[in-house]
Amino acid sequence: MKGRESGMPEEAYWATFFDPEAALDQLLILGNSLGHTVEFGCGFGTFTLPAARRTTGIVTALDIEPEMVEAVRQKADVEKLDNIRPEVRDFVADGTGLENASQAHAMIFNLLHLENPVALLREAHRVLDAGGVLSVIHWRSDIATPRGPSLEIRPTPEQCQAWMQEAGFKAIQSVDLQASCPYHFGLLGQR
Repeated sequence: MKGRESGMPEEAYWATFFDPEAALDQLLILGNSLGHTVEFGCGFGTFTLPAARRTTGIVTALDIEPEMVEAVRQKADVEKLDNIRPEVRDFVADGTGLENASQAHAMIFNLLHLENPVALLREAHRVLDAGGVLSVIHWRSDIATPRGPSLEIRPTPEQCQAWMQEAGFKAIQSVDLQASCPYHFGLLGQR
């Protein structure tokens, strides 16, 4: 799977690439803060914890790496955020394990360079309720960045939009994340 090629750097270095609070101000739009959220690939919890502070629902934080899931669990405990459900799961192979139409928001960040992005987007579409929102962030392919997968496997915003449409999303729009995530582009789509 190409997703493994990007690896994860030290957490402090990783945090320099994002202002998750500002990004989520743009991505967690009114309405999806009232329901459940699923995060595909929680990593260090960079976006998990800020999302949990913004929602009344449960944030299901999925990752294939047990160390990442444990780190998110510990951070949630420290911050006393009882609405985070971290889980070790290979969602690429096995799906999310969530019920149909059970989520208000899905976050797919830095993952659409995987081998079958449409399948991942279809899983997000399946678990979102009517009107639910998908937010996508990915490393830009038009500039060199200090981290991320090789430029050759990074999708363009236009490719991601086409994949989102193929997966059934509508009302797809770009989100200017230049101030909060200068090495990334953002997209929103609605189920």
